[in-house]
Amino acid sequence: MSEMNRRADPAPSRWSYRVHRIMLTPLYRRLLRVGIPFSVCFLAAASYLSQADVQESIWLTISDLRNQIESRPEFTVRLLSVEGASPGVAEAIHDSFPYRLPASSFDMELDDVRRAVEALPAVSAAAVRLRQGGVLEVQVQERQPAALLRTREGLKVIDVGGVVIDTAPSRAARPDLLVLTGEGAAAHVAEALEIKRAAGPLQLRLRGLVRMGERRWDVVLDREQRILLPEQNPVRALERVIVLNESQEMLERDIAAVDMRLAARPTLRMRERAVEGWWHVRNMGVGTEEQ
Repeated sequence: MSEMNRRADPAPSRWSYRVHRIMLTPLYRRLLRVGIPFSVCFLAAASYLSQADVQESIWLTISDLRNQIESRPEFTVRLLSVEGASPGVAEAIHDSFPYRLPASSFDMELDDVRRAVEALPAVSAAAVRLRQGGVLEVQVQERQPAALLRTREGLKVIDVGGVVIDTAPSRAARPDLLVLTGEGAAAHVAEALEIKRAAGPLQLRLRGLVRMGERRWDVVLDREQRILLPEQNPVRALERVIVLNESQEMLERDIAAVDMRLAARPTLRMRERAVEGWWHVRNMGVGTEEQ
């Protein structure tokens, strides 16, 4: 058979077949359509942005846009509103506010404002939020005065947890508060308040409580009388004294103290002049018998 009559083989070559198969794969077609153009654009942008003058221009533009946004009236805080605080605490919050108004809300850290408010002795907790109209609202939960603590520095107003809230110039300035003193008194305010509530008929005579040896309380009454309470169940011991006083008018007599530290054996401590009077009467009685 001659060369002219030989028919060409219609099957593709091995390499042509492989190239054709690769061109038909989705990954390769996606690479050609997306990957290569993206790589070219990325390299061009990186080359452009790597220039120092271009970077400086971009940062200046961003800074200018940020200043324009932050200085807009809707983002400006003009007023500090304090809710739930007494006038004195509200004034202290305004004085301790860490920012000068008006100021941009973007320049304020609300957590810093909250911590500054909660650092005040009279504040137990605070919540801070931004309101419409450029108002920064501070919701305050104040500590409630529970007692007066007498120290070497003077009278301190404390809450039920023993935290010092304020100072008192004198006892007469807060006649509604119980006076406490002694080592460890501030750590047991709740127990002292229970004793005060149990005092009942002795409320008008009650002058304060003294913490003794950091273990127990002495109830101080007028006329220099004391009730020595035990370490355990002091309220119950005080109630026993009140019952005895109501039945026998024990505290109306010339005694210095009622010792309830031993529950099974309450003890009365007479005043020195009462003891002397008792000895005088006894001696006179003995002399009369001898005559």
